[in-house]
Amino acid sequence: MESIERYVHAVTHLLPQSQREDIAKELRGLIEDMLDERVQDGNATKKDVEEVLLELGEPRKLANKYRGTNRYLIGPELFDHYIMVLKIVLIATSAVIGVSFIIEIIMDPPSILQAFISFIVSVVTGLPMAFAWTTFAFASLQFWGNKQLKVVDLQLNSDWKPSDLPPIPHPKGQVKKGEAITGIVFYIICITFFVFSSDYFGIWVFDDGKFKEVVHFFNEQYIGYCMLFIFLIFGFGIIKECLKLVHGRWTMQLVLFTAVVNIFSIIGLMIVIAEPLIWNPNFITQLVESGLLAVDSESFQTLSVIWEQATKWLLIIFLFTLIWDIIDGYIRVRKSK
Repeated sequence: MESIERYVHAVTHLLPQSQREDIAKELRGLIEDMLDERVQDGNATKKDVEEVLLELGEPRKLANKYRGTNRYLIGPELFDHYIMVLKIVLIATSAVIGVSFIIEIIMDPPSILQAFISFIVSVVTGLPMAFAWTTFAFASLQFWGNKQLKVVDLQLNSDWKPSDLPPIPHPKGQVKKGEAITGIVFYIICITFFVFSSDYFGIWVFDDGKFKEVVHFFNEQYIGYCMLFIFLIFGFGIIKECLKLVHGRWTMQLVLFTAVVNIFSIIGLMIVIAEPLIWNPNFITQLVESGLLAVDSESFQTLSVIWEQATKWLLIIFLFTLIWDIIDGYIRVRKSK
């Protein structure tokens, strides 16, 4: 019966991935034995199934019995996701730091010792920071999730009944694991890049095949003041993708949370990108001075227009992406019903 499968899913979803299959089989067998004992060779009715599930108790309490403990910073229901995301975050952070080290050596070979020292410092500071932020994100999910569940437990108390079981996720409403992981990697790369590699973000100028300089897109004197907003924008994005990965399916609550996070991200983007001081005010002039652009050329006029319109189009692209994220979630919720 559907209620049995919903009950098994509700219990096993709260357990570590490695235990779910075995416990699901054990739980189905237990329910079957209890039904056989109750009906004694008869056909089990919906009422019989409901009484058996009531006897087994609320799914979260039964899951706690299988786990045998309730003390943890990150619980078993989140731990597998936490380890997976932590590996992804550490690999992505290491990759960005490594690429930055290689780029620095290519740009200035004589300073290889200084580049190596910077690489060591980046590793020592970057990897612990990535570990800390990932752990903080999942600990927050664990804390607020448990807090909400405690409220639910108080409301249900002994009045829990099988009809309270959540439905098994519909395929159309499920969050694809690959999408959430891609989002996490994207945000991690962005944070790591701005922290350790923003000096290389611009037009690279070479002279006779040798690196000469970088004409920066950003204003080097102002970008540091925007780091807080950049951290918040991408940090909230990581938490949002982690929540999608953990939750596994789109619900109206997840859509609402996504909307709130994206609204804050939009406000942050407008503060950062729309602020004229963040962009290099001498970008076009420096291109001319470096010999890459001639003042009277058609390229000069074209690039000047593109540079002036870049802020507007970046905002449009980001706004569309964040708004579509909310709309897509809502559509999936509707399709799954």
